[in-house]
This record gives sequence, C-alpha cells and structure tokens, in this order.
Amino acid sequence: MQSPTVMEVGEEVLQVLEVCETVEEIKEVIVTTIEEDTNTNAPPVASSGPGTKPSQDDNWGETTTAVTGTSEHSLSQEDIVRITKDLEDSVGLDCRRYFTLTLAVILGLLVFLTPLAFLVLPHILWPERLQSCGTACEGLFISVAFKLLILLLAVWALFFRPPRAGLPRVFVFRALLAVLVLLFVVSYWLFYGVRILDSQDENYQGIVQYAVSLVDALLFIHYLAIVLLELRQLQPCFSVCVMRSTDGETRHYNLGQLSIQRAALAILEHYYCDFSVHNPALLSASKSRAAKHLAGLKVYNVDGEFPAAPAEGPGNNAAAGLAHSQSRAMIAAAARRRDSSHNELYYEEAEHERRVRKRRARLVVAVEEAFTHIKRMQEEEQKKAPGDVMDPREAAQAIFPSMARALQKYLRTTKQQHCHSMESIQQHLAFCITNNMTPKAFLESYLTPGPTLQYSRDHWLARQWTLISEASVTSGLKDGTVFLLKCVDFSLVVTSKKIPYIQMSEEYIDPKSHKFVLRLQSETSV
Repeated sequence: MQSPTVMEVGEEVLQVLEVCETVEEIKEVIVTTIEEDTNTNAPPVASSGPGTKPSQDDNWGETTTAVTGTSEHSLSQEDIVRITKDLEDSVGLDCRRYFTLTLAVILGLLVFLTPLAFLVLPHILWPERLQSCGTACEGLFISVAFKLLILLLAVWALFFRPPRAGLPRVFVFRALLAVLVLLFVVSYWLFYGVRILDSQDENYQGIVQYAVSLVDALLFIHYLAIVLLELRQLQPCFSVCVMRSTDGETRHYNLGQLSIQRAALAILEHYYCDFSVHNPALLSASKSRAAKHLAGLKVYNVDGEFPAAPAEGPGNNAAAGLAHSQSRAMIAAAARRRDSSHNELYYEEAEHERRVRKRRARLVVAVEEAFTHIKRMQEEEQKKAPGDVMDPREAAQAIFPSMARALQKYLRTTKQQHCHSMESIQQHLAFCITNNMTPKAFLESYLTPGPTLQYSRDHWLARQWTLISEASVTSGLKDGTVFLLKCVDFSLVVTSKKIPYIQMSEEYIDPKSHKFVLRLQSETSV
C-alpha cells in the first residue's frame, strides 16, 4: 500500500467513457483532477484505471523472490486517442458484419418460407374449390418436408459459419449466388401469382408439384455453391512466395483459384502458424554497426566556407556541389572501412554464439535442478496431510525463483525478453508440471523460437492488415501477381507463380529382360 504522504501529493485520474449505440453518438468525457503540493518534490503516483495495462519489470530475474499482485497503471493522451480509434473501427466492422448477417437471414427466411406459402395460400384463399389431395399428393408432402430439412442443414453448414476475417471487398461468388437465389425465388413468385393466384387453380396436386420443383431447384443451387465456394479452390494452381520485409524470412505455399483478397487471407492464416514471431531487437545490431562506422567519419573543407549568396545564384549551386562532394567522400571512406569490418563482424558473432551457449548451459542446469526439487516435493507431499499439498500453480511459484535469473539472462542474450513475461513463464511452468513434462519440454519454448501463435496475443496480434495491390483485390491470381500485406512494423511481400503444365510419358520394360551374368576376373576371389 502507498503511504498517506504520497497519497496527499498523488495524482487522481477519473476517466469516464460513454459509448452510445451509434457511431455519431460516441462521446468521451474525461475529467482529470490533479492535486500537487509545490512545497515537496515527491513524484506523483500513477493511479490504476480500468482500461490500462500493467507495466512489466525488465529485471524480474534479479528481483523475483515471491509472486505478488502489485502493478502500476497510467493513462496518457495517446492511449485515449488509440482507444477512441479502436472503438470507431470496431463499431464500423460490427455494423458491416451485422448488416451482412441480417441480409443473409432475410434471404434465408424468404427461401424456406416460399414453398410453405405455395402450399398454404390455396387453403386460405379458395379452400372450397380445391380438389381433394390423393395418395400421390400426400406423398409429395413428405418429400417436401425432408428436402427442406436437408436444405436447412446444408445451408447452415456452408453459410452460417463464424467469419474468419473482414475482407475489404465483397466475396464475388457469394454475392452472385445470393442474387441468383433472389431472382430465382422472385421468378417463382411471379409465375405463382399469374398462373395460380389469379386463376385460382383447383388442381392442388399440381400446386404441390410446383412447390416440390422449387425445393429441387434450390438444392441444385446449393450444390453449385459448394462447387464455387469450396471445391474450385482445392486444386493447386499457383505457387506463392511470401517474404517478410524486415528479416527476409520466406515461405512457399500452393494455392488454388482464389481472388487476391482471399489469397491474402489464406497467407495470413499460414503466417501465424509457420513464421517465427517478428523480433525487431534482432534487426538493431546491423543498424547500430553501420551507424558506428559512419559516425567516425568527418569531412573537412580546406578551401574555407563559401560566402553567403542569395536564394538563386552561383553561390547556392556551389554549396550544393560541396554537399554532394562531402556525401561522396563519406561513402568512399565507408567503403574503404568496410573492407576491414568483416573481421569485426566475425568476432562479434563468435562472441555472441559463445555467450549464448554459456547462458544456455546455465539455464539447462538450473531448470533440471528445479524440476528435481519439485519431483522430491511431490514424493514427500504424498506422505503429508492434505492441507500441506500444493497445486501446480503453487509448485510453479515455489521453484520459479531458482531458475528466474538464468532464464532472464538467456532471454536477454537472445533478445527474447519482450516476448515472455514473468506471468506467462509461470503459467507455462504450471502447465508442464500438471502434464508431467520433462525439463527439456519446458525449455523448448525458449531455446527454439516457435511460430507466432505460440506467444501472447499482445506481442503479435495486428489490429489491422492493409492489402496493397495494383490489380483489383476481387480479381483472381495470375502468373506474376505481386501484392503486399502491411501492418505497423513490417510487411509481407507476396509473389505468385503459376504451376507449370507437366507432360509425362510412359515407357514399358519387359520383366523378362532383367537377366544378368557373373563376370569373373583373375583377381576375383570366388
């Protein structure tokens, strides 16, 4: 707890965020009250807000002796702007999603209620003039009922699935199928109104057969939807190369007949499972090395400075020429120094590998020793009273301090400290203890960089991906198509190549032709 003195000079932040039902009614009311004592130099204490994230201590390996629940929260103007933008984006995406779902539900109700309406309306409008329904007509009722049930289950399985992503444009084939179904149902209603409602047809068996034909046609349209939406893209037609712009990590995938936006969605799904998590800390070494080489270069003008000149004149051109010559001199000097910088890079990499191996050995020993302790504790706890038995969470908290320092030093050496928090490591340790895993299984997540989904969502989840393409995103993939998937820190460059046509020929070999003789020489020992 904080002392009363600090609380008197503290900072109280009250945030009220009122979100209305529509985008136009979104309002933010932020009332900030700051009370500061000018006679003291005590630093303000950040109060905790409901929408803030706890800060992580980078030195948890040296300071970890027990697990506590204390944290500090802060709220800045940038956080307020980010929260507002996220709310606007989420409301817009939700409105679009719900609008599409509403149209789909309305169209589905129209499709399923139309055959039933065809059968019910004659009994309501002219029941006394209808002919009696015989055995064949009653059998058609059973056919309509089961066909509608099959169609309902098929539509639910194909169309009413959780959306995987929000695409920038509509899905062309799905929109065409929706328009086709709407035109089809409207055409049936027009024919029904002109030939049956106006004339009040007395042949009820013909009306039932008309409804059965509508259901059959709807089943064929559903089969067409399966072919266009699911089967068409199964056969691989293109080989796409996906390269990350920052570190050059590359993967290759085979895709079928897809539009650019759906190909981008498939690539992003593969990206989170196949690519290693993006680590900007690994890219800073080369940049710092290049900056250090250029920092030691200085260019001197032995002829003195040029006199002041007006905005347009020969003096201005001479100054531009001097700047150009200075830049060329620095590039030439950097090139000469680069000839000897490979030795420095070689020894830096060798030293880094030596440190990594050393930290890794210490970490392996510390984890194995910690796991041996927990094994002994488990054997001893079986003989104790039930009140002294620890659950996996408590056991993980008990052995974590003995390995925390070695683990943090290894993560810092390999520049992975921002990917693993103390809480996530303890949760993984408790998971390994619960499932009786070995120390090697526990260390695999830290010794070998895994796929992006292995880490916490806060480290890899992008709020929005931007698809950049010269061609329309609804057009299909072609040979040589290039597009970019851009997020905040990096971009994925995608290049597609068409899989070539393969011509195969057959050559027959007679099995009786496989005969051999033994060739003996004078030196052969037989």
